[in-house]
Amino acid sequence: MFNANWLETFTTLCETGHFTKAAARLNMTQPGVSQHLRKLEQQVGQGLISQHGKSFSLTPAGEAVFELGLSRRTEEKRLRDSIEIDDRNAGPVHIACSGSFAMLLYPTLLPWMAAAPDLSVHLEAAPQAEILAGLLDGRFDLGVLGADPDHARLEAKHLGREELCLVLPADAAGTTVSFSDLEARGFIAHPDGFGYADDLLRLNFPEEYPGADLLSVRGSVNQIGQIPASVAKGIGYTLLPRSGVEAFSDKESLSVFQLPKRRWHEIWLVVRRGRLLSARVRYAQEMIAEAAGQLR
Repeated sequence: MFNANWLETFTTLCETGHFTKAAARLNMTQPGVSQHLRKLEQQVGQGLISQHGKSFSLTPAGEAVFELGLSRRTEEKRLRDSIEIDDRNAGPVHIACSGSFAMLLYPTLLPWMAAAPDLSVHLEAAPQAEILAGLLDGRFDLGVLGADPDHARLEAKHLGREELCLVLPADAAGTTVSFSDLEARGFIAHPDGFGYADDLLRLNFPEEYPGADLLSVRGSVNQIGQIPASVAKGIGYTLLPRSGVEAFSDKESLSVFQLPKRRWHEIWLVVRRGRLLSARVRYAQEMIAEAAGQLR
């Protein structure tokens, strides 16, 4: 790597064509300019100029190094410009959250994306442990977690909470529901569903609930947007966070049954501690908070 100061001095010398003018532009002495030239020539391993009295011409090596100096200036200017111009509508944003929250969040992001062709939004539905790991290794700019991670390299803001819901077909609204009724319908399972069952059903049916592995399962699906679809058609029941219900396109065909004991999941917006956030990441934070506000 060439010394950046020596290279800049040589580039200025080539532009001015005169040692005294180069020294004045760089606020240096003429001997200082000559010293930088000699040191750069030592780095290159050959002479860069041929002197002719008070003037000089560039050697082939000098022409190549001068071209490098101009190129480096261009690259540095491009870098400074990209840093100084912090446009919220340009550049990438990487967000990770649960599948159900992603369904709720994505429609909120779409108008922004449509209005900003230079913006690139990457929304990933991931398990909580994967979100945490991605925040720590820098893959995600923002993460939505169900608890404060309480980690030295992360900071979290509480956005609210969403209820864990027992989801039934719309025609079940206003009826009573026992655990045997649920077993007769059958569970529409999904990757998070058995954990939700241990959380909500065990709380409300402590005597009858046998454990998630012994539930009567009517079907299973791992596509978050399709989980309520069977229930909407009158097939089985499922358990979802409120965001998964609100984001479902045919939610009028569903009913949320209010169990005596309710369970809530917290919503925390998490970023790397001390990181200077770009305008686009700050605006994405606002979009996430707006989506979370729909669950109140």
